[in-house]
Amino acid sequence: MNLDNLTHTSGEWLRGTGPESDIVISSRIRLARNLAAFPFTNRANAHQKADMEVLLRERIAKLDASARLNYISVASLTPLDRQFLVERQLISREIAAAEGPRGVAFDERETVSLMINEEDQLRLQVMRSGLSLDEAWQDIDKVDDLLEQKITYAFSEEFGYLTACPTNVGTGMRSSVMLHLPALGWTKQIEKVFRALQKINLAVRGLYGEGSRASGDFYQISNQVTLGKSEATILSEIREVIPEIIKYERHARNTLVRENRQALQDKISRAYGTLCSATMMTSEETMDLLSSVRLGINLSLLDDITMATVNELFIQTQPAHLQKLMGNLLDGEERNAARARYLRTRLREAGAHPN
Repeated sequence: MNLDNLTHTSGEWLRGTGPESDIVISSRIRLARNLAAFPFTNRANAHQKADMEVLLRERIAKLDASARLNYISVASLTPLDRQFLVERQLISREIAAAEGPRGVAFDERETVSLMINEEDQLRLQVMRSGLSLDEAWQDIDKVDDLLEQKITYAFSEEFGYLTACPTNVGTGMRSSVMLHLPALGWTKQIEKVFRALQKINLAVRGLYGEGSRASGDFYQISNQVTLGKSEATILSEIREVIPEIIKYERHARNTLVRENRQALQDKISRAYGTLCSATMMTSEETMDLLSSVRLGINLSLLDDITMATVNELFIQTQPAHLQKLMGNLLDGEERNAARARYLRTRLREAGAHPN
């Protein structure tokens, strides 16, 4: 598969539609699985990792046509292409930085991703646009069942699915929702929300999951505990909390419009103006400014630019995507200049206008 063909597209999870998509970027469910016949990845030698990679790749290739996936050897990719897949959320930063045989399989819509020889031997992931946890669960449960017909998972009647990290033992399931929460940040309420989530054992992370810093007002909310909880319970816990966070964000947005409309309009217009005219732009600054533009669209303060376009720009202005779009490896300063040119071109083509 030629990764260059993905450069001008985005995955289904970034299409900017789905329930509550003004605030909920995507829903994701991940399952951690290991093979009964092999030691965990962190205890396996190079020969065993190679055997696991071959076995799992062959089994994945034999899934039925409706679940057909493209397979890529991550070990054979350049650092740029590995980072490209990280930015698209198709692989984790951990598997990108690992050594030895490892790979990823994903579908054309980029909703399903299967990582081989990550922290666990097999990581299944499904992402859907908007608040679509139930749909994501149905998709991943189907793929998991198909795989379990072809391989024997490491499983304990007492503990459930066995995983490399004890926090994943049990269902091996992490359910998460990526939220765009600019108004809670601007009104200084975001920390209060985070403290409440931590009290009920929900984790808050940045755009790229564990260990990543929040940027562009994007936050991943996920469960922390899997042992002793069923899949239905984990989904229910997330499903109960997310609508409350959405409600708080909407209230904060309405308050900003009602009480500080002129200042809000100025902030959004300045963000859009900077994106349209700057000649140097860092990735972090781009994320923050696009966050303001995205909010402006949702509040009807910007016209003639789609949410899907803005969502794409969040990804396409990331370092690896940008370099692949430009067709060259670029140093930091060159990337900043290329990013600014790319933004000016895309926004001019989109024809956005402040109200």
